Amino acid sequence: MRAIILILLALSSQSYAKERESHYQQIWCDEKAGETEVVLPDRTRVDCMTYYHAIEFDFTAKWAEAIGQALHYAQVTGMRGGIVLIGDDRRFIDRARNIIEHYNLPLDLWAMPE
Repeated sequence: MRAIILILLALSSQSYAKERESHYQQIWCDEKAGETEVVLPDRTRVDCMTYYHAIEFDFTAKWAEAIGQALHYAQVTGMRGGIVLIGDDRRFIDRARNIIEHYNLPLDLWAMPE
């Protein structure tokens, strides 16, 4: 029962987003002359690939997951990793920024309002 409640909470939190992640990804990536959904040799997909960055997009609450994925993309591509956090929740944006700075991670971070 507890697992079902947790799954429902996770699903419902995503339904409050104004748009899907791909909406924000397309807008941001087009502005940066990037390519969306680039498939890597290990069959993972980079949300947006620019000349310098392999970028993961996610909503602010998923900041930690975004760090892991962006590091993976950077390793596989040899490019600098990037994260675009979607939303205005400064707690999560600040957590991501603090971890990146504290561990000197090879990632750049941007925030994009919903």
